[in-house]
Amino acid sequence: MSDFTGVMGLLPFRRWLWIDLPGYGNCAAVGGGTEFDASVRAVAALLDRLGLPQVDVLAQSLGGTVALQLAAVRPDLIRRIALIGSQPTAHPGGAADFIADPSLGARTREKYYGGDGPSVAKMQDLLATLEWYDGSTIPESTVQARYRSSITPIALAAATDATQRVVPNDIGAVLDSIEAPTLVLWGRHDPFAGPDYAAALAAALPRGDLVVLGRTAHHPQAERPQAVAAVVDAYLTDRS
Repeated sequence: MSDFTGVMGLLPFRRWLWIDLPGYGNCAAVGGGTEFDASVRAVAALLDRLGLPQVDVLAQSLGGTVALQLAAVRPDLIRRIALIGSQPTAHPGGAADFIADPSLGARTREKYYGGDGPSVAKMQDLLATLEWYDGSTIPESTVQARYRSSITPIALAAATDATQRVVPNDIGAVLDSIEAPTLVLWGRHDPFAGPDYAAALAAALPRGDLVVLGRTAHHPQAERPQAVAAVVDAYLTDRS
């Protein structure tokens, strides 16, 4: 949640419901399992239990993939989606040239948790290398918050035990069935996949739109919260 506090603070007039997916944050794996579909079912069950009308979703990376799958199987729950840096398929729209790097996350996790284990210094390096375009501008509070979240019992279990880790499905086959208007918001310097991937993903969605922000990497909502908040608010307000 620390990555979205800036955006949330800039849009205080919106009602926010922040969700930890199973195996992340303070949410343990559902029933001891972390298969991707369990995350989708968990979010659907929460929304059903709260009795909410159709909701708008703002999500990043894996969260965006969960939102897309949920919109495919439960369109009654989702009105609009704004996703950031999500890679729901290796080849959006069947385009062979726009391939995301599916192993980068695993390599990063192994480096961070390997050797002498997590540290503040390693978290600083991780953020500067992958998540921010300009590592010199990362607030120390962000580094500390991300480090603390990386050493909770749930985070450590997911890092060291593959059975406690969510592995996203490739949902390329259902993208053309998603009717919810979807904003694909991308950092121009995202190391996981570039703007060409984002454009192909937006094109593969029936009601997809694309915004690419310069001077950002995988977490533009943290690096340029004002720009992200303005774009997201305009998109979620749009009725076209």
